[in-house]
Amino acid sequence: MTDLDIAKQIKLEDIRTIAKKLGLNEDDIEMYGKYKAKLPQSKINPEKVNQSNLILVTAISPTPAGEGKTTMSIGLSEGLNRIGKQTTVVLREPSLGPVFGIKGGATGGGFSQVLPMEDINLHFTGDFSAIEKAHNLLSAVIDNNIHSKTNTLGIDARTVTWKRVMDMNDRSLRNIVVGLGGPTSGVPRETGFDITAASEIMAILCLSDDLADLKHRLGNIFIGYTFKKEPVFCKDLKAEGAMAALLKEAIKPNLVQTIEGNPAIIHGGPFANIAQGTNSVIATRMGMTFSDYTVTEAGFGSDLGAEKFLDIKCQSAGLSPKAVVITTTIRALKYHGGADLKSLTDENVSALKQGIPNLEKHIENIQQFNLVPIISINRFVSDTDSEIEEILRFAKEKNIRVSVAEVWAKGGEGALDLAKQVVEVVESGESNFKPLYDWDMSVRDKIKTIATKVYGAVQVDYSVKAKKNLKTIADLGMDNLPICMAKTQKSLSDDPKVIGRPEGFTITIREIEIAAGAGFLIPITGDMMRMPGLPAHPASENISIDNNGIISGLF
Repeated sequence: MTDLDIAKQIKLEDIRTIAKKLGLNEDDIEMYGKYKAKLPQSKINPEKVNQSNLILVTAISPTPAGEGKTTMSIGLSEGLNRIGKQTTVVLREPSLGPVFGIKGGATGGGFSQVLPMEDINLHFTGDFSAIEKAHNLLSAVIDNNIHSKTNTLGIDARTVTWKRVMDMNDRSLRNIVVGLGGPTSGVPRETGFDITAASEIMAILCLSDDLADLKHRLGNIFIGYTFKKEPVFCKDLKAEGAMAALLKEAIKPNLVQTIEGNPAIIHGGPFANIAQGTNSVIATRMGMTFSDYTVTEAGFGSDLGAEKFLDIKCQSAGLSPKAVVITTTIRALKYHGGADLKSLTDENVSALKQGIPNLEKHIENIQQFNLVPIISINRFVSDTDSEIEEILRFAKEKNIRVSVAEVWAKGGEGALDLAKQVVEVVESGESNFKPLYDWDMSVRDKIKTIATKVYGAVQVDYSVKAKKNLKTIADLGMDNLPICMAKTQKSLSDDPKVIGRPEGFTITIREIEIAAGAGFLIPITGDMMRMPGLPAHPASENISIDNNGIISGLF
């Protein structure tokens, strides 16, 4: 059966029943139909947050074969619930771009899914739409101010980097010209569209403590400069209040359920290769308020989502994970070992051995944060005993915990051993989280720390533009912001073609963007795109709906 077939055969519980499992009654939630609800932020209890055990799920460097990090996160939460640990999984919301593009949905897979699968993948509770509208309101206000003869700040349109966004893959909108059509249609200038998940508004929403903090951060969005070389922020345009009003409902986390009827919270969706790649601080705190264990994931590998989760989100929100699960697959390791994509289901212990150094680097990365990693082998039917034994041998040699998980096929039952190992790590108190760098370090030192310690680079080079950006950052007094690297997810280096564990390479910083509202700097490496395109045969070709409203082709 497909993931959608499996999801459809599950009889969903009323969301009020799911809420009761968290100790909430009907008046405590805001229902969106029978199977979805919003959770008011007032329910967060800081004391209980401090008592909960936060577990991070990350992965090795992604491959076309897929690693199943979200599937593993959901399965682990089911397994923990099965062994008597009240657990909530807290995840990001899917973006429509990947859903209709090449990746498909993002609600897990097999018997390790969050439901209702179709609703979560398509519009959900409208959070992305609200973020899109808030972002584009600021875009409209900027162009209106440039056009205005009376209410003007004297913005130099050439310095404005704020684009527009939409939640769809559309390469034709990456670079456009607006304001054509004469004096009544605005001032012509170059701009473009990013995908909604890449919006700074998304990053801001996911790092905000509450509505007041959200509004403050929105006001700090850096727009550009006036003709007098004075910096312009969103608050100078007096747009932050209206933008926050548009986000009044979107800031509330969403409650849904797993296949096994356990609570799941889904909120926010920043990409990890260009933003922080984790769900919202509010959602994480909400899960921790009501759970002994809270399982969350960070996008892509430890070099991207996990590093940003730990150095940005955890420092900003005062969170300390107790254990980290590193998801890997036999297929992915063989790919990193040089095996052809078409042959990954064939036994190839030699290629597997060649690919293990990639896993080893991700283990080392987590250990640098003084956290205990657990290898989780996401088992596929094509995996052979000899291949699995090779990873077990490696783990024993390195004295690293390892578990073979069959969450896709068995749900929580397939994660019982992993769940027990997570509990053992937590109860041992072995982890004592410490960030990789101090925010007060120089920008260059922070970038160098990430590039050399996490990626394995030997040095960092800066383009002329990036050096000018460093001066701008210093002039604006933003040196103390953390770093959110924009880098390919396909490689530990900044070259997507270099798989495995590259060594002796140089990271090149092309430019550095300022996300003052979100509260971080974005050094851009390589050719990073914020508006993906559709493949020759997008997933949308297979999606349809019948006269009874039954959706097909979604995966």
